[in-house]
Order: sequence, then structure tokens, then C-alpha cells
Amino acid sequence: MTAAEPYTRLAGVYDEIVVDPCYARWAAYLHELWRADDAGVRTVLDVCCGTGLMAAELIALGYDVVGVDASAAMLARARGLLGPTARLLQQTLPELTVEGVFDAAISNFDGLNYLSHADLTPTLAAVAQRLRPGGWLVFDLHTDAMMDFTAAHPIVDGADHGHTFSIASVVDLRARTCDTRIEIIRTEDGDAFTEQHRQYFFGDAQVRAALTEAGFDQISTTDEYSSDPVDDATLRATWTARRKSG
Repeated sequence: MTAAEPYTRLAGVYDEIVVDPCYARWAAYLHELWRADDAGVRTVLDVCCGTGLMAAELIALGYDVVGVDASAAMLARARGLLGPTARLLQQTLPELTVEGVFDAAISNFDGLNYLSHADLTPTLAAVAQRLRPGGWLVFDLHTDAMMDFTAAHPIVDGADHGHTFSIASVVDLRARTCDTRIEIIRTEDGDAFTEQHRQYFFGDAQVRAALTEAGFDQISTTDEYSSDPVDDATLRATWTARRKSG
């Protein structure tokens, strides 16, 4: 079975196998949230934009979106979805050299969980530099409940869109890391590959401290792109913060 770098071979089947149909609902949540901003939100920086699914939803709502991602393969698929004029840049966090100042920045579907603990604050600071005063940062992260759930359910497998898949995770509760081996087999011809991924879990206090140090305030959390509060059953928390005006 061929071993591939993260988000290279997986990019070709990512939308069909990995992603649930959540982006329209998430985009609607953001659209409603930003309507409260008297300065208006028009330009959005999509950090870890992946295959462009969220960018497509926001563009359909009238936003001007620039996407950045570390994976060339994911960006290639995003360009196929968004068209040749889409502004998509390959960048690896915490470096963020995209030009321009944005009204808002987003990062969804656990993109920031790929940051190491040491890279969280520098990444948030880099995003803050790309936002206007009062600009929005909205992102989601796995919670401790997700960490515990993954540790208790280390293997997920199934079949979809002509592929079989197995996702095997090893969680280190002390280090707050998750090492995941993804195996995909195309049932038509047996073509197969594996990818190894590492994600990190961040505590609530750690995230709040990092946001504050990076220059954000008005920090809040909700249960996965809703108005519901985070509780012990929340698996994905949505974080909202504003770049300090002063």
C-alpha cells in the first residue's frame, strides 16, 4: 500500500469520504453573526481552506474570499471548484505572508488542530496582523470530549463513493496528541494508499490565553456553529474573537 504525505492522495477523495454536508449551515451561521458588525464584513481570509467548500458557500453569499492552505493537492481541488480566478495561496502556518487586510478570518473543520502547541499563539498573531481593528476570527477546534471519544473509539471504518476506508487513531492523553493512520482502497481496481496525520488538542484556558496574547478580545465559544453553549458533550467548539481596536 502506497504511503503518501498528508493531504496529497487524500485530497482526491476528501470531499466524498471525510466531509459531512455541514458547510452551508456553517456559512449561514457566519453570515448571521457578521450582520451585527456596523463596519460590515466583505473580505474573508479562509485559513486551512482545504478543497474550498466553505469558500464556495461564502462566495455564494457575496463575500470576497482568499484561501490559504499548506497542501498543493487540496488547493488544486479548490481551484477546480472555485475557478481559475480564485485567489488561493500555498502557505504553511504559522507563516502567513498573504497580502491585504481582511474584515474576517476563518478556519473550519479542525484545521487549527494540526498546529503544534508551540505554533498556536504565533499562528493566531499572524492572523491578527491580517485583520482590520475589530475584525473577526472564527474557528473551530476539537474539545476534550472529542479527545476522550477518539481514545475510546480508536478505529472507524466503512465504505462510501466506491472506496473502503479505515481510520485508526492513537490518542496520547498526557501529550494531548492524536496520531491517525488513514487507509483508503478504491474497490473498482484495488488502488490503495495510506496517510499518517497528527493533530493536537488544546485546553480552553490555553486557547483563551493564546488569543489574548495575539491581540484578540471579545472571546466566546459555542457548540459547533450554533448559539448553543459548550457543554461536556460538545465535540467541536466554535471560537469567536475580535481583533482589539486599540
